[in-house]
Amino acid sequence: MDLLYFRILKNNKMLRYLIAFFLLVLLASCGKNDDGKVNDNNPYLTAPIVNLNLNLNLPEYNPLQFPGNYLILSQQGIKGIVVYNVNNSLYTAFDLSDPNHLPSNCSKMTLEGIIATCECGDGNKYDIVTGQHQSNQQSYPMLAYRVLRNGNTVSITN
Repeated sequence: MDLLYFRILKNNKMLRYLIAFFLLVLLASCGKNDDGKVNDNNPYLTAPIVNLNLNLNLPEYNPLQFPGNYLILSQQGIKGIVVYNVNNSLYTAFDLSDPNHLPSNCSKMTLEGIIATCECGDGNKYDIVTGQHQSNQQSYPMLAYRVLRNGNTVSITN
């Protein structure tokens, strides 16, 4: 039976090309780092270890029960972490340290609506929903953390 499959494979060029294509796609999709981080090459920031579980039943985390609200966890991350509720099943969490500066007195960003602004005088502004810089596409995005909601618990990790 194995000999029959080998003969079919040997005589069918299209099948060989198809198998080669799938192997190529499989190999191309492999990477050395599959953790989903977008800031791996940022020379300014190193991600601190973050492992938080926020119980939404507690009053201090109540704003995160409603879409469009955010909460700042000032004692976490490098300069604090902002957690944003997009739609009750999707949350984002980003560090409030400007990703295009070494951490300093001025690199802690402030929020106005969904825009985080650096206080270093260079006008860096970022969207806390996507983490992207508002005007300079060559800049590093905000340092992102993984966020998962399970029941009434929001877990933030890196």
